[in-house]
Amino acid sequence: MHEALDEAYYQQLHELQAIDFVLVELTLYLDTHPTDSQAIQQFNAYAHKRKELAHRYESQYGPLMQFGHSYSGDPWNWNEVPWPWQV
Repeated sequence: MHEALDEAYYQQLHELQAIDFVLVELTLYLDTHPTDSQAIQQFNAYAHKRKELAHRYESQYGPLMQFGHSYSGDPWNWNEVPWPWQV
């Protein structure tokens, strides 16, 4: 069982999910429009924003992704729940 999470947890997780959605959509668009400079700029801006938000989230709540995409705290905190996909 995990303790109750604060509103900021859900707000940051929601923002990450929204940015991920935008990045997926831009990726699909850019697959068929690879020379659209404005879309590339948007993609890069959202990718940068996501990196910053993910870093802030992980420093407060723990890792988002395994396989070396997210660092672990010390002690190992991958066994701490809930994981983002569980809420």
